[in-house]
Amino acid sequence: MTAALTLYPIRHHGPGSARSVERALEASPPDTLLIEGPVDADSLLPFLNDPALTPPVAVMAHVQGQPERSVFYPLAEFSPEFVAIRWALSRGVPVAFMDLPASVTLAPKAEAEPAADDPDTDTETLPTPAADAVRADPLALLAQAAGYSDFERWWDALVESRGEGEAVFVAIAEVMTAVREADDSHTSERDLIREAQMRQTIRAALGRGSVAVVCGAWHVPALTPETLAREAKADPARVKGLPRAKVALTITPWTHGRLTQASGYGAGVTSPGWYAHLYGTTSQVTERWLTRSARLLRARGLDASSAQVIDAVRLAEALATLRGRQLAGLDELTDATQAVFAWDSDTPLRLLSEELFVGEALGSVPSGVPAVPLEQDLAATLARLRLKREAVTREVVLDLREDAGLGRSQLFHRLNLLGVPWAQAATSRGSGTFKEAWTVRWEPEFSVRLVEASRHGNTLARAAQTTAISQARRAPDLGTLSALLEVVRLCGLPGAADFTLARLDARAADADTAALLLALPPLARLARYGDVRAREGDDLRPVFRTLVARAASGLPNAAHGLGDEAAQTLHGQLAQADAAVRLLDDPEASGEWVLALHALDAGGTAPLLRGDAVNRLRDRGVLDAAEVQARLASALTPGAPPLDVAAWLSGFIGEDGQTLRHDPAALALMDAWVADLEPEAFDEVLPALRRTLSRLEPHARRRLGEDLRGLERTDAATQTDHTLGAAVVPVVLRLLGVSWPAGES
Repeated sequence: MTAALTLYPIRHHGPGSARSVERALEASPPDTLLIEGPVDADSLLPFLNDPALTPPVAVMAHVQGQPERSVFYPLAEFSPEFVAIRWALSRGVPVAFMDLPASVTLAPKAEAEPAADDPDTDTETLPTPAADAVRADPLALLAQAAGYSDFERWWDALVESRGEGEAVFVAIAEVMTAVREADDSHTSERDLIREAQMRQTIRAALGRGSVAVVCGAWHVPALTPETLAREAKADPARVKGLPRAKVALTITPWTHGRLTQASGYGAGVTSPGWYAHLYGTTSQVTERWLTRSARLLRARGLDASSAQVIDAVRLAEALATLRGRQLAGLDELTDATQAVFAWDSDTPLRLLSEELFVGEALGSVPSGVPAVPLEQDLAATLARLRLKREAVTREVVLDLREDAGLGRSQLFHRLNLLGVPWAQAATSRGSGTFKEAWTVRWEPEFSVRLVEASRHGNTLARAAQTTAISQARRAPDLGTLSALLEVVRLCGLPGAADFTLARLDARAADADTAALLLALPPLARLARYGDVRAREGDDLRPVFRTLVARAASGLPNAAHGLGDEAAQTLHGQLAQADAAVRLLDDPEASGEWVLALHALDAGGTAPLLRGDAVNRLRDRGVLDAAEVQARLASALTPGAPPLDVAAWLSGFIGEDGQTLRHDPAALALMDAWVADLEPEAFDEVLPALRRTLSRLEPHARRRLGEDLRGLERTDAATQTDHTLGAAVVPVVLRLLGVSWPAGES
């Protein structure tokens, strides 16, 4: 190294490297600081020193018009690049990126293959981040020679847990030079182009004075003064004429989880939570870490006493000494935690792994960062509704009678419509239609989906409305339109609701019966509860009546001559439609539906549907007990095919068996039919009956069994034996303290 050029080889996202870089820069401030990163992202650097920015974040680049083609450059608080950038900006030292532009990285693959094989690359592409890890690690041999199972643990012991300043950079540079001189086959063609771009940037900066370079350790041998001089003529040709894409760049929040190797990120670390602790803790590193572990375990109801913390600290330090380490690392802390807190259970370690070792955190960016208008509108909406994007899972219960609750509900529904599932619907405790329960958790890839959704509009309302109208135009059937209508009402999009309703009304004229039946439940919910959720909108009852009338007129033909499987399908659709008619309780619609049920109770209709129709008519009070018994007796006529009778009974018994439970005569008829079956017919019918009765709740089956035993006792109890009854009287009297003369009975 010369006085004009100083190289700082680092491990991306390494806390020891970050501390060493900061101390080295403070000791020898350069005139210009260069950082490994895309040169076309220089305009974003000032935002990284904004007090409102909280790491982890990522510089994001995406192809304009194709947001799914994107690349990310993550930065954590313990990333050496992030520390160096903030050091330079806070002291007025010029700082710039020096790597290939993102426009080249995102160029079409056929022309320029994107980075996928750099062992210390700090970029991550979505949605296939695992591509960054597809490469053999030449440094693994060094780690194995030093007695470590992998490079991660070796580097952590030698660099990250030490942070000894500039001396460590000289040693790292020597090691990397030796490795690349011995075998440079791991350096890809794209690596060579990247390093040519870095050298070109360094040469330009050297013309303005001394330069300090912070880059991945693998590249240091290619950036030395000797290499700069040797490749001066060849480098311009290497970077000239490279294909480019038109890109947009911004800074987006990131998470610790996406910094891990387990996420598929090639430059990821095993435990971001541990590295954050290591960087932010200047003393008593082991003690503070194990204390945090104990507090977390106690908060989850697990045993973790102060005495155990002391034992774990002593054990971790003893292990570090035995293994020749200056400071207990994650391996020693994990072993100590398992020995002291976990014993034979994996629960404590699993809990600590999820909440402490990774230490899930979501960064934030200042409002002035360039972003698509849709992202800006989301940020403003979140501020208004007092919501915050977090990388932890939280349960949110909304009261839709309040403006804040209604606004949050509409936001969640709109984001889901746009393909950004930040909030997932959950089951709400309690009853009533005024509550909604959600499970919320923000993931970094949602930022990409927001960019993708921005093509539909610059605000959430406009983008969601455009998306809904587009889906309504492409809806394949009436059921899809009906479900979409429910969604847009929940989103609070009256324009999209009107369009979808018009499409639904037009499609209903030529829709088949099954589609009409499937369209009824969402419409019923909207007509019944829409005023609570949307507080405005058209009356959907006329549309609902029209669909019921059309479904009722087509139902007899649809139910005629069906096979078993088709009958089962229509039976499920009928159940949903019947529940929808009951929910809305509209007299006109109910009248049309009752007529359809009467029409089903006719010859030619599948037995399952005929029995179901009788059950539903009985349940509505249209058929009295005598009429029900007459229909049951007709269905159980001797000579009828046993399987057809079993299917009829399956529909008649229903889901809860109310008819048999409350009508002893109907139960007696069915019992007599079963008792009179021939053995062969009984064997044939039994599986179908068992399937039907298995749908009933256990207490309902038990009640039916008791009622059947009661039917058997009816004839047996015609005579009374008074002698047996009187035998118990002396015993009862003695229990009551009343004397009974001997010999009397």
